[in-house]
Amino acid sequence: MNIESIIQEKKGTIVDVRTPEEFRGGHVAGAINIPLNEVPYRVEDLKTLKAPVVLCCASGNRSGQAHRYLQQHGLECYNGGSWLDVNYYQSLAV
Repeated sequence: MNIESIIQEKKGTIVDVRTPEEFRGGHVAGAINIPLNEVPYRVEDLKTLKAPVVLCCASGNRSGQAHRYLQQHGLECYNGGSWLDVNYYQSLAV
């Protein structure tokens, strides 16, 4: 399944790994904010979320780092890239 379908069909959880300040400035509706620096300490929390987890940030760099780390810890997750892209895909949902 591709990321666009997961987002549009609300099959998982969107996690934004930007800072709380960035998140407050705008984010995907329904997204959870877990800053990248907290990800290693919140793996167990992330494992309780509806899978798959779609990670996003400002450009895709931080979400890519989180994706690699979480995959190594057995989480079903995807790098959604920029939160603006994820927001766009969500807006296409029927």
